[in-house]
Amino acid sequence: MIYHDDDLTVEGFAERFHGESRGDASLYLISPQEVGGDFPDRLSAALVKGGVAAFQLRVKGVDQHALAKAAEPLQRICADHEVAFIVNDDMGLAKRLGADGVHLGQKDGDPREARALLGPTAQIGVTCHDSRHLAMEAGEKGADYVAFGAFYPTATKTVSHVPELGILGWWGTLFELPCVAIGGITPDNGRPLVEAGADFLAVCSAVWGSADPAQVIAAFQPLLKRSR
Repeated sequence: MIYHDDDLTVEGFAERFHGESRGDASLYLISPQEVGGDFPDRLSAALVKGGVAAFQLRVKGVDQHALAKAAEPLQRICADHEVAFIVNDDMGLAKRLGADGVHLGQKDGDPREARALLGPTAQIGVTCHDSRHLAMEAGEKGADYVAFGAFYPTATKTVSHVPELGILGWWGTLFELPCVAIGGITPDNGRPLVEAGADFLAVCSAVWGSADPAQVIAAFQPLLKRSR
C-alpha cells in the first residue's frame, strides 16, 4: 500500500484519467443490463461532450461470446472518446476484449490473478463495500482503485452495505490509490461524496434512466469541482 507523499504522483487509474491526487472528481459510468439495440448510440451521445473517465460493462447472466459481440461497438466508442473500457467481474472477458481493465467484486478473484492475466497497464478495481479492511487488503494485492458503496438507495443491485461518508475522507488522507463512490448517485446527491473525498462517482440509473444522458452528465460537471 502506498501512503501519500508530496513527491509522488498517482499511478494507474487516477493519473491516467484526471491527473493529480485528490484533484477534481470524475465520472465513472456503469452500463445498464441491456446494451443492445440503440444503446451504442446512447453511449456515444452521452460521451460526446466529455466529462466521463471510464465506462464499465456490467451485464449479468449473458454468455461470454454474446457479450463479447455486444461489447465490440461499445469498446470502439469508448476508445474514440478516450474513455477507459472496464469489464465487470470477468477477467477472462477483459483479456479476450483487450479491455483497459477489470472491476472485481469480492467473489470475482484476486487482483494479483487479474494483474498476471491482464498485464501491468490494466486498471484493476475492487469493490470494498463499507470495509476499511477490504480496501487496505485490495491495495496490498495491487489494485489500482477501490470502490465503496452503496452510499444511497439503488435499484441496480441489492444493497447490504451502506458506508459512512467518513470512509472516503479516511481513505484519501492515508492512501494514494483513488476511490470510487457507488450507489444511487445523482446530480442532486453527489456533491457530499466529492467533498468527502471521492475521486470518482460511479453512475448508472441517473444517466440511463434519462431520455437525454448527455444532459445528465452535463448536470454532474459542476459538482465534480472540489473546493480548494
